[in-house]
Amino acid sequence: MNTWAAVLRKLLPSSASPAPVDAQSSLEWETLNQEVMSLYRAGNYDVSRSLNNLAALYQAQGHYAPAEPLYKRALAIDEKALGPNHPDVAVSLNNLALLYQAKGQYAPAEPLYKRSLAISEKALGPDHPDVAGSLNNLAGLYYTQGQYAPAEPLYKRSLTIMEKALGPNHPRVALSLNNLAELYQTQGRYALAEPLYKRSLAIWEKALGPDHPDVATSLNNLAGLYETQSQYAPAEPLYKRSLSIREKALGPDHPDVATSLNNLAGLYDTQGQYAPAEPLYKRSLAIMEKALGPDHPDVATSLENMAELYRATKRNEEAEKLEQRATRIRAIQR
Repeated sequence: MNTWAAVLRKLLPSSASPAPVDAQSSLEWETLNQEVMSLYRAGNYDVSRSLNNLAALYQAQGHYAPAEPLYKRALAIDEKALGPNHPDVAVSLNNLALLYQAKGQYAPAEPLYKRSLAISEKALGPDHPDVAGSLNNLAGLYYTQGQYAPAEPLYKRSLTIMEKALGPNHPRVALSLNNLAELYQTQGRYALAEPLYKRSLAIWEKALGPDHPDVATSLNNLAGLYETQSQYAPAEPLYKRSLSIREKALGPDHPDVATSLNNLAGLYDTQGQYAPAEPLYKRSLAIMEKALGPDHPDVATSLENMAELYRATKRNEEAEKLEQRATRIRAIQR
């Protein structure tokens, strides 16, 4: 059973087919595109900001191919207009690195993150929150590749900076705590992870209110920690509360709702409670297909989870169909 952590550090997943574009998104794209062209013709270097925004919109919709040249152009403009060591150049480097990481292109992402970090440290000082952000992102790149040893000190330094600069109860401190906890959980260091997850949750509840989507993510992650340790009783109410918050805050058809449905279903599935798990898996799959398109990797995850349940309940023919479709999705070059 595949469980999505849905950690706030999570980057945009790559997509074989662009996510459906609604009318509002199309309008935003057209507005940004017109703004970019107008500024560029006028020779206004603020075009960099609009290029970054347009690229980010493409990226959010899974359109990575057009996003890359926009990020690169924004970076080139910033370097020419501001010099190679300006903080805005660091931001552009970071954005391009995030895109590469989202595409699974880790090799080109690493030097961009490192250069962004070096610029921020030199321009802003070693204890600036933006430096902490750069440390977090570089750590996330290592974590994604299973390089836990170099990731840990970066996450720890990021957390120390955030606590010193913003105070111990700031939401960005909660994010740092969450990411370090996720690292420990992945390494099986559960005793270290649990208090970090709990402190992160307490900060978000106090700062954002009990019904904020970030609280839902924190609840989901703590539940996942308990489930990993086969502590199913405390995990279930956390998953349920996370689902309830997301449905209310984001609407019933949001991908994060699908994540909560999947994870709650997985909890039941792991315990052999197939009857309550199946409708949750089905609803999760339907949401993912509608929101992300039929060939998205998260759709493959939903199909694989459903197939495992069908195998467990002796419905092998149905399982095989889902597995074949998931395999086709996984084989798509991204």
